[in-house]
Amino acid sequence: MEQTQHQHPPLALYFKIWGLLFLLSALSYMVDYLEVQGALRWSLILIFMVLKAGLIVAVFMHMMWERMALIYSMLLPPLMILVLVLMMALEGNYTHLNRLANFAFGGG
Repeated sequence: MEQTQHQHPPLALYFKIWGLLFLLSALSYMVDYLEVQGALRWSLILIFMVLKAGLIVAVFMHMMWERMALIYSMLLPPLMILVLVLMMALEGNYTHLNRLANFAFGGG
């Protein structure tokens, strides 16, 4: 009977990723602690969130060692949804500004 050998990444890699996750979480809490406000606050929080999620998916869910087709099948749909949401937001802003210009100020 043939036994299959599974290769595992070195344990030091997991400790490094845990350290990075701890650092990113600390930075995320520092944004709140330092009372950063406005768009900078939300962009920093979202950047740290995406970085943490990317590290977790890449290392702890072993996506870093998967085939490229599987990676694309997991990453492309959320990216396409994000692009579509951004396009809808831009279109909504354009429509809102047109309505303000034509209806609120009596344009015509």
